[in-house]
Amino acid sequence: MIGASALTAIVLCADDYAISPGVSASIRELLAADRLSATSCMTASPYWPEEGTRLREFVDRADIGIHISLTGLPPLGPMPRIAPEGKLPSFGWLTVAAYAGALDADEIAAEVGRQFDAFMRVLGRPPAHVDGHLHIHQLPFIREAVLDAYRGRLAGSGAWLRVCDEPIAAIRRRAVAPIRASVISLMGRALRREATLLGIPANARFAGVQNFDPRSSYRALFRRFIADAPPGLLVMCHPGHSDAPLAKVDLAVEKRDEENRYFAGDDFVLDLAEAGCVLARFKDAVEQDMSAAAR
Repeated sequence: MIGASALTAIVLCADDYAISPGVSASIRELLAADRLSATSCMTASPYWPEEGTRLREFVDRADIGIHISLTGLPPLGPMPRIAPEGKLPSFGWLTVAAYAGALDADEIAAEVGRQFDAFMRVLGRPPAHVDGHLHIHQLPFIREAVLDAYRGRLAGSGAWLRVCDEPIAAIRRRAVAPIRASVISLMGRALRREATLLGIPANARFAGVQNFDPRSSYRALFRRFIADAPPGLLVMCHPGHSDAPLAKVDLAVEKRDEENRYFAGDDFVLDLAEAGCVLARFKDAVEQDMSAAAR
């Protein structure tokens, strides 16, 4: 819920729910403490069926969305061209193939559909939003499959789409991983245009890109993410409790622990207040953004 009107409503979304039991437990703890307003679920993960059932109590308290995953994991169905050995490719391979026009559109669409089905089987309702692991939902072929799935499954539902583009000037001012953030932003331009043409709701602004440098302070980074926050800002984050399954698929294990400690602690509350921000679900943030634009 949005507090005083002077506060800026932002969406704080924890990515990678179900990537491991430790990450899932961390996100549930933060949701229960009202330290997050959204999370995105990896329904292709083998941990999803069990971890997803534990998320049911939060579906009316936060935005629970789908995190389309097409790297590293086993696909939920046959993909003989993209995953011939039963494992999805690396991010680098997927990106090069997407921009080279070498992905199989039918295989991508079928796998995206299976991941939507897996979300529905566990939670019994459609996702509140759609995005992609490593932002792959912005890539050619995958972008079209995601938009088609949205139109076929979510049209009129109020579900929103994450778009990662933001003004380059804002990225420069923030001075956090500016090259990486700029590349991700440029990847999102086409998705923004197509979503706008289709009338699909999307976040107005985006932040949260970092380099996961072990020497950096996450608190310092987050304070930059929310400095002068505009209404409708979406901030992604990656809290977690480190565990063996996470270590097998992620190089930034310790940074997830640091993010978890920060969001669970008092400094996070103080930093939100100092920045004049309050956590909100997407629909509340959009309402505030529209009200501000109308004034």
